[in-house]
Amino acid sequence: MAAQAFEDFLARIDDRLSTPVLNRVILIATLVAMGIHFVLLWAGPYRVDAYQAADIPLLALFVIGGVPILAQLAIKLLRREMGADFLAAIAFVTGVWLGEYLAASLIILMLTGGQVLESFAMRKASSALNALARRMPSVAHRKEAGGDITDIALDDVQINDLIAVFPHETAPVDGTVVDGHGSMDESYLTGEPYVVAKAPGTAVLSGAINGEAVLIIRAEKRARDSRYAQIMDVMAEAEQKRPRIRRLGDQIGAWFAPAALIFAILVGYLSEDSSRFLAVLVVATPCPLLIAIPITVMSAISIAARRGIVIRDPTVLERLPTCQTAIFDKTGTLTYGRPELVDVVPGAGFEGDFVLRLTAGLERYSKHPLASAVLKAAKLRKLPLDEVSRASEKPGQGLSGQVDGHEVVVTHRNKLVKSDPEMAKLLPDTTAGLECVVLINGQYGATFRFRDTPRAEGESFVGHLGDIHHFKKVMLLSGDRESEVSYLSELLGISESLASQSPEQKVAIVRAEAAKAPTLFMGDGINDAPALAVATVGIAFGKESAVTADAAGAVIPEASLVTVDELLHISMAMRRILLQSVIGGMVLSIVAMGFAAAGYITPVAGALLQEGIDIIAILNALRLAIAHDIDADIVEQPNA
Repeated sequence: MAAQAFEDFLARIDDRLSTPVLNRVILIATLVAMGIHFVLLWAGPYRVDAYQAADIPLLALFVIGGVPILAQLAIKLLRREMGADFLAAIAFVTGVWLGEYLAASLIILMLTGGQVLESFAMRKASSALNALARRMPSVAHRKEAGGDITDIALDDVQINDLIAVFPHETAPVDGTVVDGHGSMDESYLTGEPYVVAKAPGTAVLSGAINGEAVLIIRAEKRARDSRYAQIMDVMAEAEQKRPRIRRLGDQIGAWFAPAALIFAILVGYLSEDSSRFLAVLVVATPCPLLIAIPITVMSAISIAARRGIVIRDPTVLERLPTCQTAIFDKTGTLTYGRPELVDVVPGAGFEGDFVLRLTAGLERYSKHPLASAVLKAAKLRKLPLDEVSRASEKPGQGLSGQVDGHEVVVTHRNKLVKSDPEMAKLLPDTTAGLECVVLINGQYGATFRFRDTPRAEGESFVGHLGDIHHFKKVMLLSGDRESEVSYLSELLGISESLASQSPEQKVAIVRAEAAKAPTLFMGDGINDAPALAVATVGIAFGKESAVTADAAGAVIPEASLVTVDELLHISMAMRRILLQSVIGGMVLSIVAMGFAAAGYITPVAGALLQEGIDIIAILNALRLAIAHDIDADIVEQPNA
């Protein structure tokens, strides 16, 4: 308890010392002091009166700028964190002690200037994430009991409030349509067209853009609990979460700082020149260089966001290039999750086209994977879609509504037999694939049989994992029947597949594989969440399950294997640029240390040189934020 209390105390002090306002003040003071010094240097050697006058801004600089920095470094030492910035503290104190005030002021400029560069770079890298926040409205139009529309703050929306969404406006909260017919564009993460028809009873997601008609929705969640707010929370968490790869900089500092300090002491002792000791310390102080690590990570998060990828845990960007085993769930991952209707088995007294026509009319208002298959089949048969006066689709209760005066219910075999065991006698035998049961006015209408279609790019994606991304093993795990799983694995060239796996079995298999080698797991269902959590890297497909998204390190809302390939290339580019920045910067610092030890670099020149090295490393890290050449090896193909 005492240790935790002490750590909390240090954290509070650290927060106070690192406020953006204070950083700006420090930078301004540094620049003013440098300006005075350069003017005096230009005028000639210091006179005594000029020297004393120059001390005034320097003393202010050292108090305002140096003391908070030294305090922050002292906190790090108390936490037993010795990094490269520890050298800056020693160099700063040594510079003041030896009267090298200009060198000392440049050291402060390196530290505070690096913080300003980091702030700018983070804003640049996070521009795609900030764009999401700007899209949400700040007010909602509440419909009062008398019919009047009142504008209220978004945070004031309560559950069960009636909210009007005008044409082309963004839905402010999650809700259900109670009045109006229209459509909404729900492509707020990817930019790809995904327009869903809306009628009374259908669900509305916050962030969706309304079409041409006014819709009245009943709020089912408050703004802070709605889908869009959850997405923004995920983005914020990704920005704030300290990725494990950041510790690479800490590890470098842990050995580099003591080594550089020992080297500087030896140089000062052997040369009997204290200025060389200071010069070595100055050029060995790459604290802004370490900023290149989080900048590179945030740049990768930004470019991933532009490609429609939500990075929940930035460590996935580090781990992805190291993965050697890829494990896939089947439905919605290697298949489209949009099965095709292959057979209609009508019940007694019903015609297949009649049941299909009514069902298709209702399925317009559903986002279930089977809905598109029914609509496509009705279109191919040129069946008209009847008017729907009411539609409802609640989790676990199936789809129901009133179509052309008929009560239509779309459900599944197990639920129907459980509620009415006599229905089992009317249902046809089960076969491989998916199915749903349709009731018309409470009577058995038909059984629809579907087959999920493999993704058109699936074979090329699986085939290139070994050659391009160095995966040594590819597996298919599924809870589906053996016939479906074997068919798909053979079609895509996957040598190892396991069918009829429960969530517990999936977890055991993924955990066992992850113990042998870094493992990537991809899935889209709630039952995949445990396996996503135990894998080295978990990628969730689709946007329907918050549980799955919470368990994964990365989320691809509009499921696509091409997007997964882009993520693999983004992580590879991030790792390459990060290593360039860190290793390249450290090599340049070591070379500069040699010249400083030989007396060719003064403390002032060393400070300017190190600042230049750090800026180069930061600019190199920013290359990823503006990258346009990160493309997948495979091409998105239409569903055949």
